[in-house]
Amino acid sequence: MRRILFVLLLGAAPAAFLQPAAAQAKKPAATASKAKPKKATPMSADHKKAVQALYGGFKFGMSKDDVIATFSKQLDERYDEKIKATTDIAEQDRLRRDKKAEVNRLQQSFTSFDSNKTSPWDVSIVEGEFAHNTGEAMLERWENQGGKNQRRFFFFYDGKLWKMFISLDMSALSEDSKNFAAFEQSMTNSYGPGDANVDRGVIAWRTDEFELRAVDKLKTYDALGLVVADAKVQREVEATREAKAPPPKQANTVMSAVIDKDRNDHPDTKTNANAVDTVIKAQGGTPPPPKH
Repeated sequence: MRRILFVLLLGAAPAAFLQPAAAQAKKPAATASKAKPKKATPMSADHKKAVQALYGGFKFGMSKDDVIATFSKQLDERYDEKIKATTDIAEQDRLRRDKKAEVNRLQQSFTSFDSNKTSPWDVSIVEGEFAHNTGEAMLERWENQGGKNQRRFFFFYDGKLWKMFISLDMSALSEDSKNFAAFEQSMTNSYGPGDANVDRGVIAWRTDEFELRAVDKLKTYDALGLVVADAKVQREVEATREAKAPPPKQANTVMSAVIDKDRNDHPDTKTNANAVDTVIKAQGGTPPPPKH
């Protein structure tokens, strides 16, 4: 039953598993060594074809404008059918406005991470999929056609699409199917055996062309996702992030000087045991009798 539900999920949203992308204003400095390629995962031609289907008509290397134009063309095909299906002029105008609104929403979702300022996306389902001040950016849209209800994130690096994250529609899954074991089985059926890390909730497939990750975010966001990235660009992004990572925060020097790290600075309670009595007597009072 679990397998059937996950197959339904994948069948309802074949384009829901996309590739991640990040964008960088300038190429990383020569001092940023490229990350080493990771071990490849054996994949059959059918499994690779299934991964390519996740791209949803988008291609790595597209600019932001290319992505928006491709999306707009996809909407034309979908809305043309609806417009032709009615002779009501007012209804046709409404459909055209709806189509334009979808394109505008995608355009307005553009977010640049090319600064050190915090972003609402820093704590979200795509946290960890981008870095600040490394030339990265993102577009985001809901995909709810054809009975789907999933979310796609486009990541750019150096102005080019290199990765996509698809948050899957969870409505078709029962509660007892929302677990990593069922998720892993479904992903294995679709893409072949991957490198699974149960502790991190990640399954990975790697080739020279792409890296695919299935991510379990059930505990934090009650969600499951697929991420596909350009393998070559991913190594560049990782090298840039490492080169531009902020230095580790250092402790306040004044506080460090005051704090007794070794716990050797203790007050001498014996020497000062009669200090309170001395003060009371000086004020003309009578100190309390000693405790036995």
